[in-house]
Amino acid sequence: MSTHHPIAIIGGGLGGLTAARVLHVNGIEAAVFEREASPKARTQGGMLDIHEENGQRALRAAGLHDGFLGIVHEGGQALRLLGPDGTVHVSEGDDGTGGRPEVDRGDLRDLLLDSLPDGMIHWGKKATAARTLADGRHEVTFADGTALTTDLLIGADGAWSRVRPLLSDAVPAYTGISFVEADLPQADTRHPRGAAVVGDGFFICLGDERGFLAHKEADGGLHVHAALKADEDWLDTVDFTRLEEAKRAVLARFEGWDEDLRGLIADADAMTPRRIHALPVDHRWGRVPGVTLLGDAAHVMSPFAGEGANLAMFDGAELASAIASRPGDPEGALAAYEEALFPRSRTSATDSARSLATMFGPQGLERMVEFFTTGPAA
Repeated sequence: MSTHHPIAIIGGGLGGLTAARVLHVNGIEAAVFEREASPKARTQGGMLDIHEENGQRALRAAGLHDGFLGIVHEGGQALRLLGPDGTVHVSEGDDGTGGRPEVDRGDLRDLLLDSLPDGMIHWGKKATAARTLADGRHEVTFADGTALTTDLLIGADGAWSRVRPLLSDAVPAYTGISFVEADLPQADTRHPRGAAVVGDGFFICLGDERGFLAHKEADGGLHVHAALKADEDWLDTVDFTRLEEAKRAVLARFEGWDEDLRGLIADADAMTPRRIHALPVDHRWGRVPGVTLLGDAAHVMSPFAGEGANLAMFDGAELASAIASRPGDPEGALAAYEEALFPRSRTSATDSARSLATMFGPQGLERMVEFFTTGPAA
């Protein structure tokens, strides 16, 4: 079965939802196709710092900035930077004046979902392929056997986008960094030593070309990333279905580190492996009629510049605004959007790659202490 939609957005993440919302407030309807079975199919999790210059601008364009302020995690902009021996090198509180307030990703997604009309999002639609038809329209097929055709196709379907091949042969490459994500719920009561180490906001510990990155979440839990340089297949050597066995394997990479730091893994209730991939920093494509990309589909990068969600939302808002400002000229809108997209993507991707090299280099701790105390090098 196939349906036709004038504008189809593949992917219901933050970027795709922002695009749909900004189109909606401008009186332009679009259909969103999301692979998850329902809004509550999985916990979104994780904290995001939403930047004034891009993420918050997108929320203003969507008419949701006031709602965003209502879900900000007070205290979330606090920062602690430690070394492997537990020494605290940087400690900053959150006085509420910073320009990057923290929110729970799930709360932000719910804010966007609740702002869209019923029926706008089609759930359980895992895209399997996209192709250009003879008449210039595009077709997307889904794992459930259905398909759609569209006049304007927006690929917001993440790092492994099924829409991207219509525009580019590029595929994300492994950056050399692997994460093991750990969750410690109800930290103040169940995991007090972890809560004391991490503090109230963002936590970084670096040394020996590895480290821990963590957040105190709005629900009181800790979300921790053990990050290390590793061969691409290292995670495959660990059986993450056996929690205690997996903990031993990860902790072996942090021998000699302070025991309270190691407790962020030893005390975890759950662990999940993740490799960090990125597209080339200068990824771009030639103009292809009727199709474009946003967010990770366009410029997936490592998370070490903190820009991924912010850029995705800003992309979505900018694309939708370009479409709304050029009625009857979708190609002009896409060309204008991409003209601005490519340089901002390159800047953020370059910053992200540089931060990765800095944080996980031989002087990662020293360089980051300098960054947070004196600012970035000129």
